[in-house]
Amino acid sequence: MVLLEYKELELLITRVREISGFDFSGYARPSLLRRASRYLTKHTMNLPELYIHIEQGGKAVYDFIQEMTVNYSEMFRDPDFFISVRSEILTYLESYPAIRLWIAGCASGEEAFSMAILLKEAGLFDRSLIYATDLSERVLSSAREGVFSLGHMRTFSENYMLAEGKNSLSDYYHVAYSKAVMDHNLRKNIVFSLHDLTGDGVFNEFQMVSCRNVMIYFNLEQRRKVFKLLYESLGMFGFLCLGKRETLRYSGFEENFRIINGHLNIYQKIK
Repeated sequence: MVLLEYKELELLITRVREISGFDFSGYARPSLLRRASRYLTKHTMNLPELYIHIEQGGKAVYDFIQEMTVNYSEMFRDPDFFISVRSEILTYLESYPAIRLWIAGCASGEEAFSMAILLKEAGLFDRSLIYATDLSERVLSSAREGVFSLGHMRTFSENYMLAEGKNSLSDYYHVAYSKAVMDHNLRKNIVFSLHDLTGDGVFNEFQMVSCRNVMIYFNLEQRRKVFKLLYESLGMFGFLCLGKRETLRYSGFEENFRIINGHLNIYQKIK
């Protein structure tokens, strides 16, 4: 495996920013170093050859950025999170005539579909709209199709049961050509679109924002910028959901939220 050094990685970050405008400088270095080294090994390149490749611009640099970003999730990942959303958030939001949710960093759409199922079982789906965004158009294209392998669905079904789902997960998809295809009625209230948390701005006001397992890839300065974006995207008394390894600490917005669930890092905007 090709192993880059940190000083080489910094030069690569600068070059990608100059070519594409995409800035990796806020991402955690160990993760970037592993991914860049893996990219070079996979494509049998050394660093000078990578520079020549990405300097073509266009698809070459775009594909490199896609492989450098993280795009993995599961349906009903962390089942206790969805139990808490049902009992502590949806019971609060049920009084709203319209509900807007934002899944930031949605990967292939697993959490968006999970949230759609949760809303449907709570009787709130028809007045809800889920915005699911990611940096990668490749994974968004997959998310829009709503197609998953049957092997993954076994894991997703286990998560769903642990999340105290009211039915069987198989009620929400059909099988075609050995793939699981999510119900069209679930997809109609989900909007999948491109959004870069590190560079793009506020695009709506939400009652709930889920940005789980995304902050861990940013450094402190970048996290603060993203927290500002999430704060400004939430309506008053809206809910912010982070991953189990993430926290509002050092965000600069600690006083603007109250803790709903300290273990799951669920917060409510209070000022």
